[in-house]
Parts: sequence; C-alpha cells; structure tokens
Amino acid sequence: MIYIVKKILIAFITLFLVSILCFLIFSVIRGDPASAVGGIDITAEQLRILREDMGLDRSIFTRYFEWLINFISGNPGTSFYFRGTPIADLISQRLPVTLILSLMSLVLIIIISFSVSLLTVKKEGGITDSVINFLTAAGLSTPGFFLGLLFIFIFGFTFKLFIPGDYIDYSENFAGFIGCLIPASFAIAIPNSAILIKFLRSSLYNELQSDYVRTARSKGASWLYIMRRHVFKNACLPSVTMLGMIIAEIFSGSIIIEQVFSIQGIGRLLIAAVSSRDYPLIQAIMVYIAFLTVCANTLADIVNMIIDPRIKLTGKVR
Repeated sequence: MIYIVKKILIAFITLFLVSILCFLIFSVIRGDPASAVGGIDITAEQLRILREDMGLDRSIFTRYFEWLINFISGNPGTSFYFRGTPIADLISQRLPVTLILSLMSLVLIIIISFSVSLLTVKKEGGITDSVINFLTAAGLSTPGFFLGLLFIFIFGFTFKLFIPGDYIDYSENFAGFIGCLIPASFAIAIPNSAILIKFLRSSLYNELQSDYVRTARSKGASWLYIMRRHVFKNACLPSVTMLGMIIAEIFSGSIIIEQVFSIQGIGRLLIAAVSSRDYPLIQAIMVYIAFLTVCANTLADIVNMIIDPRIKLTGKVR
C-alpha cells in the first residue's frame, strides 16, 4: 500500500511540475495571442482592451494560480481562437476520439507483439525467426505518419477499402466511426509493436537461459507449462514498464496520425491551437495528455508490483 501511495504522490508532483512548465513556456515565448486574435487591423486601444479581457495584463504568477485553481475545478478557461468557447467543451468533444483511437492501437500492439514474440521464441533460429527479425527492423525504422500515407495510397486509393479523408463522427454512426479509425490505429500500432516485440523477445530469451528453466526441463516439464507458469510472468515485468512508455508514445504519435487521416481528435485540435497561438487551449491539452501519460506509467508500475510483490521492497523492476 505504501508503494502505491508513493507512486500516486510522485504522479501528482510530476503533473504539478508539468503544469508550471507548460504555463511558463507559453508565457515567455515571443508572440502576442491578443494580436493573433485581433488581426492586423486592430488598433492600439482595441489591443489594450483585448489584452485586459484575456487577462494578459496581469502578472504571470497571478495568472498561473488562477489558471491552476480553475483547471483543478474543471474549468481551464476559454479559447482565444474559438471566440470564448469553454476549453472543457472543446476537449470533451475531441478527447473520446483520441482515447478510442489510442485504445484500439494499444489492443493491436498487445495482440501483435505478444503473439509474435511467443511464436518466434519457440522457433528460435528458424526461417520464421529471420522473417520476424526483418519485419521488426523495418517496423522500428518506419515512422507512423509514413505508414499512414502508405496505407492511404495502397488501401485507400489503390484497393479502395476506405475513403481517404472521410471521417464519421461517433455520435452519428459508431460502427462507421470505428471503421475510420482502423487504418490509423494500424499506422500507430505497427512501429510500437516492433519496439515491444524486440524488448519482449529479449526478455523471453534471457529467461529461457535461466537455471530454473533447465531444472524444470530436466524434470520433464513441457515447454508450454514452463512458459505459462514461470518464464512469461518474469519476462513480462520489464515489458509492462515498456508498455507504459509506449502508451505515452501512442498519445504523442496520434497527434500526427490524426492530421494524416483527418480524424477530429485532440491532435487536430492541438495543431489548430498552436497555429492560432491559442495558449490556454494548448496548455490545457498538454496537461491532459501529460495526465493520461503519467496515469499510464503509474498504472504500469502498480501492475508490475502486483505481478512481482518483491518490487515494493526494492522499488526496482528486475
């Protein structure tokens, strides 16, 4: 219990530091959001009034603490670019899209990486192992956005399995919405699956060379029994930690993938906010993404502790 409380406390401290960093970065960089909102024809007096309305005339510390209190209460402010639209409404409309896309990608990553790793570790040194090594190296060296463009060209324009750029909102047709996300989820999943396959296979190979595995084999235990009762559990410990890092990569990678496939998620909202210097919206999105990332890594640490209770005594993954 102390281990879990410690991890949760570290997560809160991390989020607090992230909020400070995000706010300070967008407060000191060049460029006036009031000028971006007002346009080139705004007068000096109109600019002054607009800055007062946006709260930009106050000190940075006052603005930060007001923003932090409002953010914790569920009201991170209003958008500059979307003309006073509450940021909470904008994020609540787009966040389910990104979460579903990330969840689909995560499921594909787990299915692909674990099944491929178990298949190749059983047939080490064979043709299957060589083919998987080649495909894994290709997946590691191929960016997700390039795969997305490749999918659009091959499966969209050539085989016409989907309409490139076509997006169906989940509130209109959920089945059609899921269909729109399938190519994007594969574009995110394949490079990250290659990372986890490389990591998991290495862990499985190391565990299979252990003394307890040779002892179990000498006693007549089957390969499936050894993998299920001993090897897989121990090999999963570092892989679960890596999976937490991959979840963070999924959220960051989905920003570009959403732009490639014209998916109306958090990624496209963030790009629109950056291009219009909508600092309150950028800060809120970055903190939300950081929150999801920190939660994923904290959950991975807790799952590791559940798999191997010895971790809570040492604080390290074996």
